[in-house]
Amino acid sequence: MSTRPDLTPQGDVSLAIDDGVGTIEFSHPKGNSLPRSLLSQLAAGVDLLARDPAARVIVVGSGGTGTFCAGASFDELVAISTEQEGQEFFSGFAEVILAMIRAPKFVLVRVHGRAAGGGVGIAAAGDYTLATKTASVKLSELSVGIGPFVVGPVIERRIGGGAFAALAVDTDWRDAAWCERHGLYARVFDDVDAMDAALALLARALAASNPAAMAAMKRAFWEGTDDWDSVLAARARVSGALVLSEFTRSAIARFRTR
Repeated sequence: MSTRPDLTPQGDVSLAIDDGVGTIEFSHPKGNSLPRSLLSQLAAGVDLLARDPAARVIVVGSGGTGTFCAGASFDELVAISTEQEGQEFFSGFAEVILAMIRAPKFVLVRVHGRAAGGGVGIAAAGDYTLATKTASVKLSELSVGIGPFVVGPVIERRIGGGAFAALAVDTDWRDAAWCERHGLYARVFDDVDAMDAALALLARALAASNPAAMAAMKRAFWEGTDDWDSVLAARARVSGALVLSEFTRSAIARFRTR
């Protein structure tokens, strides 16, 4: 099965299933950033693959050869005019994270370049994340007056409280070696070809593994996250309110002119 909607200014999500491996790829002309519509499509695509028995393992990646994911769409951030709009926008990241961790199948994430903000959350929500050595990460939210509230729980769970706090406070880039050392990445490769070769081998092996065993392992991996619907909704409300502040408006405007 393969579907691919037309590319629009809001981005694109494509799905494919081949020999037991379900692949979902998102893309956006602005650094694979994530507007609300694209987040909804991505979450729905993961849910679709999670329910399809033809897909026994799921691979999440992004298009192009540059940035893996630049995070939230700044165009949409500056257009938010009410707290409700803000909460709805940030809830999109919650939907993607929840879809990934609650899929009863292993979700592998392919990170081919830099990841910021929500892109780090996607990397952390994978059960097994592979990356190239150019795949640096940063949480830039504080520098634009917000904070990594919605993606925070999944990143903290993946890399630990101390590493998450450091990443959130100083907003500096961390290289792929740092990410591997702290558990965000399971493996790091010299280049995309080497990563994709290893990814293909692993995905095929998992597609041939016992689905019941993998589903039970998946539940064990994410035990203790049953309340994340309410946790992430509360975090989205915080971000939705902060994005309307004059401080944040000015910070985003400065950031966009860099």
